[in-house]
Amino acid sequence: MSVEIITKDNFDEKLTAAGDKLVIVDFYADWCGPCKMLAPVLDQIAQENADLVVYKINTDENPEAAQKAEIVGLPTMVSYKNGVEHKRVSGVKPKAALLADLV
Repeated sequence: MSVEIITKDNFDEKLTAAGDKLVIVDFYADWCGPCKMLAPVLDQIAQENADLVVYKINTDENPEAAQKAEIVGLPTMVSYKNGVEHKRVSGVKPKAALLADLV
């Protein structure tokens, strides 16, 4: 599965639609250098882990979603189980470290 870009308008719907799969949401911005470094790592995670759903949401275009999730720095990845926040990681990390911290 590939990474899907979501918006504030479908954020809750996407979390619910994932069912019992773990969802990772990457809160990012186009101007953020570390966010750009992280993008290919998240693509790999999405492609290699069929039991995960990976979404990205642009915080500049969707500030309400970032505020609701209490995002204070970029990039921040939040994992959700059954629509409820499970774990949170900020900054760039290697793939194995991200998985260990989010799953």
